[in-house]
Amino acid sequence: MGKIDARPTDALPLKTRLLYGSGTIAFGIKDHGFNALLMLFYNQVVGLPAAWVGSAIMIAMIADALFDPLLGQYSDNVRTRWGRRHPFMYAAALPIALFYLLLWMPPEMARGAQFAWLVATAILVRFSISLYEIPSTALLAEFTSDYDERTKLVAARFFFGVCGGIAMTVVTFGYFLQPTAAQPVGHLNAGGYVTYAWVAAAIMMLSVLISSLGTQKEVLKRPPPPPAVKVPIGRMLREMLGVLVHPAYISILLASLFFAVASGLSLSLSVYFSTYFWELSASQIATVASTAVVGILLAFVVVLPLSARFGKKPAAMLMFGLGLVSSVLPLALRLAGLFPGNGDPLLLWLLMAQFAFTMMTTIAGGILAVSMVADVTDQIQLETGRRSEGLLFSAATMVNKAISGMGIMLAGLLLAFVGFPDNAQPGQVDADALSGLATIYIVTLSVATTIAIICLAYYPISRSRHMENIRRLGEAAAE
Repeated sequence: MGKIDARPTDALPLKTRLLYGSGTIAFGIKDHGFNALLMLFYNQVVGLPAAWVGSAIMIAMIADALFDPLLGQYSDNVRTRWGRRHPFMYAAALPIALFYLLLWMPPEMARGAQFAWLVATAILVRFSISLYEIPSTALLAEFTSDYDERTKLVAARFFFGVCGGIAMTVVTFGYFLQPTAAQPVGHLNAGGYVTYAWVAAAIMMLSVLISSLGTQKEVLKRPPPPPAVKVPIGRMLREMLGVLVHPAYISILLASLFFAVASGLSLSLSVYFSTYFWELSASQIATVASTAVVGILLAFVVVLPLSARFGKKPAAMLMFGLGLVSSVLPLALRLAGLFPGNGDPLLLWLLMAQFAFTMMTTIAGGILAVSMVADVTDQIQLETGRRSEGLLFSAATMVNKAISGMGIMLAGLLLAFVGFPDNAQPGQVDADALSGLATIYIVTLSVATTIAIICLAYYPISRSRHMENIRRLGEAAAE
């Protein structure tokens, strides 16, 4: 008896899944740079006030967010010999590298001019990344309609994106940001950021090109999309709005909004807590960051069984809830006097375990949430007859970017509110400022994440409903 292939008929080969996911290395490096390093670099190294830096990052994110839906809608309606998405992906590679390099090399000039440099280069970096990310993400729904295969594709994207960001974190804090005689605190070493920028820019460009070239053949195997229909701009905007407020999508969009606030706040303050609250050295920060590898592996171990056992929505809600508890528990215990003191060897081990667990829950929840967006595309196609992958994914990305930008700006405002000093040295920041920052952070993160989980509870598409949608779409295509 011959061996039966149990894979779905539209399952992708492992090689294609890996090549598809590899392009998100660029996104992971960019995300790590913006969320973990940019505030520290421009505030503590360049010397701009934290509120200025937070505002600049927010401006760039909002500008990018407005660009995303237009790009998504446009790529939905493009028809070329290379497919709908790949021309944009190829065009993004060089600008990503160039503008990311410039972002970390502000000239010596007045504060106002440096602020303008930060805003301009940050916008250009984010536009360039979107030129690749929005079309690439939209390929998810085109490659497969299977409920579980989509989760595997999203897992590949998250794997490379998170690994890219974490690997760059480890290398940056472990090798590039080394102490010098002039600057004994390694992660305040200006020269190290220049080395980081060159390496990061080269890797980002290569990852985009490898992924784009590696998935081109798979796109050309697929049936071409229906011919694009030119519609008046007013009708196009009405159709876009109708898709974005669809009941099956709005819960994801609102959940993304509040998760983005929490994410922007958390990521932008994480290096501050590591440096000033826990007083970790650059090498210790790299050690903690390296434990994310364990979290990544655990996420891929648990995400498919959780999805199969409970469904995507309940599993995602569970992961995000556990992630919240893990994120705030060490800070809350320290404020209560129940956590090891700075310098205690046990502290580093506890922070490593906490970081690995938080990464597991965050990545697993994120994989499930993005896969849920892909399932919405079939529901909307069933009702409208239109494929809107680019618009749906770009709108979710738009909300994430714009609101996480507000989260980062909020982080800057919180630093200013508690009187956190510029050019501060570890061990020299007032204890009241640190405890106040931790308290406000715990409350804000808890409120934002709880509201997001409540919004996610209203997502209506289960496994059985998705399978019914695919069956009805198949019947309609056969008529």
